Amino acid sequence: MAKKKVSRKEFLKGPDEFLTFSSKAINFFSTHVRELQYVGLAIAIIIIGYLAIYSYLRYENKHGQDAYNTAFYTFGKSLKVDLDPEELKKSQELFEAVINNYGMSKAARLALPQIAYIKFLEKRYDEAIAFYRRYLEKVSGDKQYESLTNLALAGCYEAKGDLKGAIDILIPIIENRDDPFRETAMFSLARLYRLYNKPEKEKKVLKNFVEEYSNSPFAPMAKTRL
Repeated sequence: MAKKKVSRKEFLKGPDEFLTFSSKAINFFSTHVRELQYVGLAIAIIIIGYLAIYSYLRYENKHGQDAYNTAFYTFGKSLKVDLDPEELKKSQELFEAVINNYGMSKAARLALPQIAYIKFLEKRYDEAIAFYRRYLEKVSGDKQYESLTNLALAGCYEAKGDLKGAIDILIPIIENRDDPFRETAMFSLARLYRLYNKPEKEKKVLKNFVEEYSNSPFAPMAKTRL
């Protein structure tokens, strides 16, 4: 059935859809003006807050990075002068300033393992472990950084004479076959078993190491221990 054609006269008599919509919109805004003012105010506050936080974080990151660079440069110089205790102390203070003054910056997180390493060089192993663990919390979920930090932790435990503690830290790395630091951890574990007077476990780890990492630069050394 053909649709009835609307005449021009009837069309002009009909309500204009745009005007009808506009009148409804005006009526809505006029009756809800207070609520809309609150909504607009809330949005404005959110935008202002976001911009303030964004600007602050940019400030923190820029100045935090500058402070970190100064600390890192000073630390680098201290390593070239036979570990001068005063230079190490100065480097540590500069890294601590990054954390204290720019705690929300990305550089503040990076300062933690640097302080930990300084503590390690000073043979203050328990303090080094504490800083490495703080850093481990910051990188939780990032397997690569977790493993690298755990290798450093194992080194601290070994240096302080806690071989069992070092072994316990390395085992989870080795159990993950996709871990990028598994090769290093496995070779270190074999050495720790030897120091811990566990020759059977040492040989087992070395055998697996040679089989899995035959092209490793550590492979010849591993073979001499079998």
